Amino acid sequence: MKNVKAFYNPAQLFTFSFIMIILTGCLLLMAPFSTQVPINFIDALFTATSAVCVTGLTTLDTGTAFTPIGHFIIILLIQIGGLGILTFTNYFAYFFKGASTYENQIATSNFSNNEKLGEVFLMLKRIIIITFSIELVGAIFIFLFTAKLMEQSFLEHLFFSVFHSISSFCNAGFSVVPDGLTNPLVIHNYAFQMVLIILIIFGGLGFPIVINILKYLKHVFNRIFKKIAYREFDYKPWVININSKINLITTLSITVFATILIFILEYDNILVTHEGIGKFVTALFTVVSPRTAGYNSIDYGSLHIYSILFIILLMWIGASPNSTGGGIKTSTFAVAVLNILSLVKGKERVEVFQREIAGITIKRAFAIMTLSLFVIGCCIVSISVFDPECTLVEIAFECFSAYSTVGLTLGITAKLSAGSKITLIILMFIGRVTMLTIMIAMFKKVKFTNYRYAKEELTIN
Repeated sequence: MKNVKAFYNPAQLFTFSFIMIILTGCLLLMAPFSTQVPINFIDALFTATSAVCVTGLTTLDTGTAFTPIGHFIIILLIQIGGLGILTFTNYFAYFFKGASTYENQIATSNFSNNEKLGEVFLMLKRIIIITFSIELVGAIFIFLFTAKLMEQSFLEHLFFSVFHSISSFCNAGFSVVPDGLTNPLVIHNYAFQMVLIILIIFGGLGFPIVINILKYLKHVFNRIFKKIAYREFDYKPWVININSKINLITTLSITVFATILIFILEYDNILVTHEGIGKFVTALFTVVSPRTAGYNSIDYGSLHIYSILFIILLMWIGASPNSTGGGIKTSTFAVAVLNILSLVKGKERVEVFQREIAGITIKRAFAIMTLSLFVIGCCIVSISVFDPECTLVEIAFECFSAYSTVGLTLGITAKLSAGSKITLIILMFIGRVTMLTIMIAMFKKVKFTNYRYAKEELTIN
């Protein structure tokens, strides 16, 4: 491992590993046993990239274009892509800790502060157990809520349930149902959709927050059990860390506000075919899905233009750090908002929950936001050249969806030219690995120097 440390940093290994998995998946999907009819290299590469990057954009109908073996390969790629993002960072955090720079810590998402090898593998074990446990519970509920609707054999329905549970928790948005969740068999199955919503949210929160929540629930259960069984009240305060606080509050605030807004704006539009609780569930699903899952229980092309622009914003923000989702992340958005509020109030420091946000965190947040908009902007221009018949809104929606690994579309994906598809493939990859990680992998770190230049203030605005 010392030799590996000498030649590669975590960012490079992370990037190369994703490339190798994508290429392997592409070759498997091109095999005759994976598809109903032969597909070309671009479509196979697009599907493999979308699966590994847990995006969900497809140039082919997943439900009809692929065989059961093809579906199995896709869900395997999704699981590797979703689970790999969590385990890889933790695993290499230990091996590169000795020669780790701050940039390498960014590349590994600051996921592990463990000093001992045993603790690293214990954390990996927890990640895998919790992931599979949540997916198993989700699959059971999906199986129960869709048993009477799907005309399938027991094994087919079991695979259907497992596929959608993994796809939802990993925020992939793939579906083996023809036409996705707009299919008449599931479009009004609100119990099924609620299970998917819960899985999407858990997958999008990130493992550190999920484990924090599970520990808190265990803490509450133990208190209640002791009070009932032993009639003793042993109060111990539970402290939730600032990362979890910021991401939970941001996620909850965005979800509640966005659901209410979509419910009001689309009440007499896309929600008109739903009744009662169905309107609320559909509005909630319409908001949660763009937070990087990408399921389409509605025709997003039928939304009002202002709703489409709002959905683009939701896609750009995305999920929480160290999660299976993409986007700039909720913490990045929260730090940006807090920084703006501090500037408006004339404060020199960014403070929240009686803590000061580190300056390097603020720099990183704005670097991520700037790089994301730059990359997305370049891809919008590129696709506009390759496919000039597409509108700017359609192209922008597609690019934000690809970068944030969402998978939603206004219906142009399958019609795009080869050049545009390649552009989206690159964009999905950059969105999953992040541009900052790629740049860290490409550029050699500048050594620290023992001098500092005099500070100067530049005129801004």
